[in-house]
Amino acid sequence: MTEPDLSGLLQDKVVVLSGVGPGLGRALGEQAALMGADLVLASRTEKRLEKMAARVREHGRRALVVPTDITDDDGRSRLVEAALSEYGRVDCLINNAFGIPPMDPLTTIRLDALRAAQETNVFAPLRLSALFADALAETPDKEGGSIIMINSAVLYQSQPEFAGYKLSKGALAHLASSLATELGPRGIRVNSVAPSYIYEDVNKAYFDWIASETGRTHEEVYAEKAGPTDLKRLATADEVARAALFYATDLASAVTGQVLNVDCGEFHAGA
Repeated sequence: MTEPDLSGLLQDKVVVLSGVGPGLGRALGEQAALMGADLVLASRTEKRLEKMAARVREHGRRALVVPTDITDDDGRSRLVEAALSEYGRVDCLINNAFGIPPMDPLTTIRLDALRAAQETNVFAPLRLSALFADALAETPDKEGGSIIMINSAVLYQSQPEFAGYKLSKGALAHLASSLATELGPRGIRVNSVAPSYIYEDVNKAYFDWIASETGRTHEEVYAEKAGPTDLKRLATADEVARAALFYATDLASAVTGQVLNVDCGEFHAGA
């Protein structure tokens, strides 16, 4: 697949990215840099942040590393201060960090485990969005600031083992919708993307595990997961990242309160 030329779509904008891990976190940072953005990178693991920062700099853009526990009030405040001290502006906040809840039926999950997941998956995005709101409202970008929530197509599934996961992402979807209404008068757009299976290292390893447990090949497992999609394939991390970053560009200047499915046509919302 030929990589599109997206250079300049985020030229000189400042993007704050929470959750800089392998797969989608890496892709979001790298694709934003390829589009011309400078990055503020936040997660708990400094080594991972430095690796991502090196990739951003290889593309000729600046990267600020801010080791942050996004569930901590003081840590969140320091992140905002560091971003504004370094760049003097923030144009986009991407809430990508995610804590996996127990993959068990909802009635069997301990409440403390659910609370811990919600701290990362719902309350942290809420507080970060509130803390960055002033900067986003004051961005020199004439199209205004943008908040992007990384959601999931688990919104459309009802398997018992996904219940805790769906609880987090369902709350995040409602949070994004409410913030779009609340922050819209300040010129801040709030949108979500909902990918299904992303074909990257974590899911590749998961497919290998399924294959070994069921006596099948990796290719057979892939075909099973891709079967429900219209395109008969799974999206890559870079494809999901580019779709998410569309919201941060001037092309999406009139788009807010939306959930964009990035799933190769597995789910047709509203159909």
